[in-house]
Amino acid sequence: MDAKKGVLAVIVLFLGFYMFKDPSGLADLSGRAFDGGWELTTQLFDATIRFLNELF
Repeated sequence: MDAKKGVLAVIVLFLGFYMFKDPSGLADLSGRAFDGGWELTTQLFDATIRFLNELF
């Protein structure tokens, strides 16, 4: 359990440092990550709908 807290603390510290060092870079990275996540989500739902249509 302590290792998880340590890893989380390192991630938070890194993001905080990145935010103060290069805020526009962090915003760009966050936007690209959101776009990628949204693309994967829409592909998952499209595949599920196609599967259900073929099943029924």
